[in-house]
Amino acid sequence: MINDARNTKLKIGSILKKNRITVFAGVLVLFSLSLGTLYTVSLGAQPVELVNAFPNLNFSSPVFLTSSQDGSNRIFVVEQPGVIRVFANDSTTTGAETFLDIKAKVTFGGEMGLLGLAFHPEFQNNGLFYVNYTTSQNGPRRTVVSEFSASGNQANPNSERVLLEIDQFAGNHNGGMLAFGPDGYLYIGLGDGGGGSDPGNNGQDKTSLLATILRIDVDKKDPDIEYAIPPDNPFIGEGGGVRGEIFAFGLRNPWRFSFDTQTNRLWAGDVGQNRLEEINIVESGGNYGWPRMEGSDCFDQNNPNNPPASCNQDGLTLPVKDYSHNLGCSVTGGYIYRGARRPELDGAYIYGDYCSGLIWMLRYENGSVVADSLLADSFLSISSFGVDESGELYIIHLNGQIYRFTASIPSAVAGKNSRTETFGLAQNFPNPFNPETRISYQLPGQAFVKLSIINSLGENICFLVNGQKAPGEYYVKWDGRDQRGKPVSGGIYFYKLQVGKFIQIKKMILMR
Repeated sequence: MINDARNTKLKIGSILKKNRITVFAGVLVLFSLSLGTLYTVSLGAQPVELVNAFPNLNFSSPVFLTSSQDGSNRIFVVEQPGVIRVFANDSTTTGAETFLDIKAKVTFGGEMGLLGLAFHPEFQNNGLFYVNYTTSQNGPRRTVVSEFSASGNQANPNSERVLLEIDQFAGNHNGGMLAFGPDGYLYIGLGDGGGGSDPGNNGQDKTSLLATILRIDVDKKDPDIEYAIPPDNPFIGEGGGVRGEIFAFGLRNPWRFSFDTQTNRLWAGDVGQNRLEEINIVESGGNYGWPRMEGSDCFDQNNPNNPPASCNQDGLTLPVKDYSHNLGCSVTGGYIYRGARRPELDGAYIYGDYCSGLIWMLRYENGSVVADSLLADSFLSISSFGVDESGELYIIHLNGQIYRFTASIPSAVAGKNSRTETFGLAQNFPNPFNPETRISYQLPGQAFVKLSIINSLGENICFLVNGQKAPGEYYVKWDGRDQRGKPVSGGIYFYKLQVGKFIQIKKMILMR
């Protein structure tokens, strides 16, 4: 993922900067000079601001962040050369200790290195954790998934128990993600083995562990292996050399995936080749199409830049979302947001692109995407996202820093003599929207509040708020209906916040 992206990051960033025309009514408009195609991405709420979460710390090629979920509120950062750092989750922290150093074992460079970390669900009691790294020592180039033990802030580098080794014929598409699911099993992401267009045809070969997400039981052992295969894995007993470890297949390079802590749904960002990046909801036994498909398009291994108009899609699960290389070149899968800093994002899937630094959110309900908005144009090299013990989200910049969202909604700016230092109205989220949007405002003191919807003729459509409110931040929804509950037509609308003499108005777009 990282090496492929590095090769095109500057080029993509240049294209985006040249092609970004304007921001109007919360819509970012991009125009592809080469394809002559207009792309529109909603900005949603006011663009989320990012801050350096730990300004006194700097890391060496960080590629992941996580916590041990043991009540210690520690942060662990994985450095690609082969080191894991640990430190207190405090923005004033001035130093990070070395938790594990296996640089001597790790083959580092391009997309290779120490790539994944997961703590055992019973880590507080057993001290066990798991890593994913690449090596070429004492054998061919390969992915290694190992168990280590730790006590306090120090892991024992001599405690390694190798669970699994998978040969890698190329240095890219190694996957690297590890995560324990709500079922207590370890899930492992593996790419297709590298090269272009899956030359080994691993994507559709269930006798290979490549191009898959695996699911294993680290607490038991089957004969001749260091783990057990869960009895309800989807391909157990299929025969013909099919690997029972496989949970899902047909994935090009599932660099980062995560489980939603409330729904248990598994989300994955799968890195594309020349045209499309994709987001998948991964289910047991799913075939996600590679290399028959790239994103939602058919794919021709012999002519990858010109997809055929049709292909056999029987038995395939298509992505819930894909985007073209006009917006980036390497998707970084993220998390369903369950933190407290930005409550308006609760339940949204946050993801980004390594090349462009763009960060998006999407909402998925009843089998379809109901919102898809751009949150931030960061121009960071987003190697990964991560969450801490409380579920707060972090953005990892490969250049060495860790970022997070600002905690509160900034007050609007309406002029030197306005009362914007005390009252604020945020941009609605998402925008454009259908069927509903959220409107946020903040009050530092007790006040009588009117929040109304107005059409383009200046006519009042309805009141969302009309009464006394205590100090605080508030979030209300509008579902595109008037005061009588009748749906209004699509188009441009305004929402007005009035508190005494203070009035602020913002624009939004209802899509019908």
